[in-house]
Amino acid sequence: MSASFTSSLPTMASLKRGLIIEPDDDQELIQPSKLPTIAEAGTGRPIRPLGQNISATNASSTRRLGIGPPPLTKPRPPALSGPPPSITTRAPRATSAPPKSSAPRSISQPVSLTRSAGVRTVSGPQKIIFSGIAAHDFRFQTSHSQTQVRSIPSSRTAEDARLAAEMDAERTKVAALQAEHLTRAHELATARTQETSQRRELISQNDELEALRKWHARELLELEEDARRHEDELRDVSADLAATREHLERERKATESLKEALAQKSATQISLQSQNSAMHEQLAALRAANDGTAETVSTLRLDLEAARRRVDELEVEAREAEMVRRRLHNMVQELKGNIRVFARVRPLLSSDVPGADDEKARMAALANMAFPDSRDHREIVLSSTSESATGQERKEAWNFSFDRVFEPQCTQEEVFEEISQLAQSCTDGYNVCIFAYGQTGSGKSFTMEGGSTKETVGMISRAVDQVFQVTEELKRKGWEYTLEGQFLEIYNETINDLLGKGEFDKKKHEIKHEKGSTRVTDVVVQQLGSPAQVRSLLAVANKRRTVAATLMNERSSRSHSVFTLRICGTNTHTGQVCEGALNLVDLAGSERLNASGAGKDKERLRETQNINKSLSALGDVIAALGEKSEKSDKHIPYRNSKLTYLLQNSLSGNSKTLMFLNLSPLAAHLNESLCSLRFATKVNNTQIGTAKKQIKSTS
Repeated sequence: MSASFTSSLPTMASLKRGLIIEPDDDQELIQPSKLPTIAEAGTGRPIRPLGQNISATNASSTRRLGIGPPPLTKPRPPALSGPPPSITTRAPRATSAPPKSSAPRSISQPVSLTRSAGVRTVSGPQKIIFSGIAAHDFRFQTSHSQTQVRSIPSSRTAEDARLAAEMDAERTKVAALQAEHLTRAHELATARTQETSQRRELISQNDELEALRKWHARELLELEEDARRHEDELRDVSADLAATREHLERERKATESLKEALAQKSATQISLQSQNSAMHEQLAALRAANDGTAETVSTLRLDLEAARRRVDELEVEAREAEMVRRRLHNMVQELKGNIRVFARVRPLLSSDVPGADDEKARMAALANMAFPDSRDHREIVLSSTSESATGQERKEAWNFSFDRVFEPQCTQEEVFEEISQLAQSCTDGYNVCIFAYGQTGSGKSFTMEGGSTKETVGMISRAVDQVFQVTEELKRKGWEYTLEGQFLEIYNETINDLLGKGEFDKKKHEIKHEKGSTRVTDVVVQQLGSPAQVRSLLAVANKRRTVAATLMNERSSRSHSVFTLRICGTNTHTGQVCEGALNLVDLAGSERLNASGAGKDKERLRETQNINKSLSALGDVIAALGEKSEKSDKHIPYRNSKLTYLLQNSLSGNSKTLMFLNLSPLAAHLNESLCSLRFATKVNNTQIGTAKKQIKSTS
């Protein structure tokens, strides 16, 4: 048996080294065809040398983290004991057959002989020559050796499973250590952040404490200074008190001596002297009283005459100052221009965007509007981006300039502040016209009529309050005013009285122009005594005004409304009489038939056509006025519509006119906004001459 083992030992070692090739770190182990491959974790991949790759991986990951147990060592199989197994040599599996040769093969490789789970392994450098005879000898090995060879895969499988379990445990530990390391790093960063914030707070508190200490030190010094000053004052008062007491003591002694001297005189002499002195005293008192009374009477007379002269002078100065104020005020208004244009962009409403809470949807719905003039607020810039037919991006920008531009966040109070001086001109005897222009849904009615709260009151109510306030102030200067108002609408080129009690279209109203003033026949004119009465009339008129729903506005004004406030003032001192009128116009919204959906309804179609016709006539009048400044004989087509004919005096140079251009902020209304801006620019460039003051004399 030993001889057989000795003779077969080189052959077995050579065969084993030929069948099992040690792999590199990144090379998979090649198994002989007779031995089954052992997969890792149930996969079909061949195993890797556990002692090298796994331990190297753990070691590298542990070294990167700086934590964990020392690297694993490569387990060594137990030494092989017992008789050497008889291994049948078989060539490794290859893609092509080996060359046929009867010459013996010589393989020189290290061969080791160890025992692992009852299996012998031969190791050590050997040189084995295979021949036909040697191969024949291997076929006749004992059955015991063959049994041991078959047990080699099972033992290696158990060893590999144990090593895989250990490596899984090591990987779990490494993963846990990595997670703990990340947690500790995060906690360390948080602690450092907290420490930094606490240090900053501590520094801030130390600065505050130092400031408080300095403040307390200054307070203490001031208190000490006050205490020293009080002590000095106390010493001075004490010295004065001592001197006063000494003086009082001397006076007491003198009084006692005088009393003793008087007591020594006879009672008669004392009584006579006392009676004589009493008579002299009475006589002197009467003379002094008489002289004082005479002087008082003469002084009062002089003061009364001077006061009367001063009152007369002040009244004259006040009247002259009032005339100068009016002249200067209207000079300022004329320098600003007798026709001015204000532009106002309304804010985005919740009804404009279906998803009002979605900020992206709100921003997408807004047009690109900019207000570059942050100081004077006179410019507005619109821009848009479109794609040309060739696919190139095209950007366009339009810049407009007006007398004042109000951004969406401006309040009603801020808007009225700019026009309050025009309301002042009405009491000075000038005609003033303020009208709102813009597309449907741009905020015209809100600007002119306002809302229900005090902050949202419109221009009509605010202008009336301003007029009443000015008339009350001028009463002290001799002016007495009477105010009356009327409220009309122009619907389908027909004038309706909104303050009347009857039905519309029952009376035919005609427009009359007489000496710079405009009158409409058969309309209700109400005497106005207070702003509250005006607000009640406005509420009645709004209920009778014609409105309807369109695609662009749920409650669109389908008519032009004109509120007229006439003011007549008389000065009781000078006899001067002045008449003025304030026209506040809310124009119907300009709109397109396709956009508003009015073309589907005959009544809405007719309304829209008349509205656009009257607005077009207004544009023609503005254009003609602009050409008249160059050609004096240019005809102005006021009679083309009832609206322009009613506003003839407001557009012919006998009035101070203000146009409110209302704009929508929506990108869908960009084209309509551009049309309105171009029209307003044409109005702003128009010259209508100088307004004339309406003054009458009682003589």
